[in-house]
Amino acid sequence: MQGTCGLFHTSYASESQLLPTSFQRWRFGLFFAAYAFCPLFLDAYDLSVLIMIHVAVIGAVALNLLTGCCGQISLGHGAFVGVGAYASAILSGLGLPFLLALPAGGLVAACVGMFFGIPSLRLKGIYLAIATLAAQIIIEYLFLHWDGLTGGSNGMIVASPDLFGLAIDDEPGHFWLSFAVAALVVLAVSNIMRTRPGRAFVAVRDYYLSAEIVGVNLFATKLAAFGVSSFLAGVAGGLWAHYVMYVTPEMFGVGLSISYLAMIIIGGMGSVQGSVFGAIFITLLPEFLTFASGAASDVLPGLSDSLMAMKEGIFGLVLVLFLIFEPEGLSYRWRLFKAYWKLYPFAH
Repeated sequence: MQGTCGLFHTSYASESQLLPTSFQRWRFGLFFAAYAFCPLFLDAYDLSVLIMIHVAVIGAVALNLLTGCCGQISLGHGAFVGVGAYASAILSGLGLPFLLALPAGGLVAACVGMFFGIPSLRLKGIYLAIATLAAQIIIEYLFLHWDGLTGGSNGMIVASPDLFGLAIDDEPGHFWLSFAVAALVVLAVSNIMRTRPGRAFVAVRDYYLSAEIVGVNLFATKLAAFGVSSFLAGVAGGLWAHYVMYVTPEMFGVGLSISYLAMIIIGGMGSVQGSVFGAIFITLLPEFLTFASGAASDVLPGLSDSLMAMKEGIFGLVLVLFLIFEPEGLSYRWRLFKAYWKLYPFAH
């Protein structure tokens, strides 16, 4: 009996599934089940790195929705993360439960992001990037000088999360919380990209005049992209603030915005999976440099100090190398890897 070879779809609903094959569903299910047990085997420091990866994944997915999918360049993403962090911290300090303070902080960040996204109707490309950089500088200034609300340069103490009377004040609890939120955000954005608004985002990115001709409201679409992206950025900031339990203006500088931009460039613009890859790569890069400098200290003590001093330079060099040799990001390399083994040994 001769059977079919390959993956064949007979309907649009079948083709548009996030996990179209049973192998993919089993693979993801087993991975998530194994990953959820990490707190049983890792120490507190390793879990803290994973928690920061979860926060970075949320922020990178949010920026990729705006920049990679809708084509609206933003250099103020770190400021929107900060708005969510401060708003969530203030609201929880006023007695609002964590489950309400976290999305409320995201809503405040969404309102701020949409306000600074208004110029996107008239500004494009580098001009929009400068406008969002101005937003970054303005919000940073408010963080630093609005002492009565943000605590100024002294920062602000944040309460630990509390879920249904259960205090989350250790690394395993924060790991499971941040992992659950990150998984929900990735799932939500993946589904948004399959909806009509998501296809409108891509249409605006590809060519805004054609999108407008077929009936896409450019202003509403761009503003929605800024709103959703800023909301998710605010959620990332709220998680970060409640984890470290202390926020200062220095945490949300322009360097954070550049780091998020590097994540989506290295991972792959317009790809949710690429955002995850980029967040993991950028978060682990300093850890790798620390490990390399420690390993080199026994052989070449001077090299260890040089590596740590050149951390920012190495970060920039990695970004430039990706732009030159892998402009489509890690997600593209992952697709090539999967295609090769799917056709092996007949792949060329």
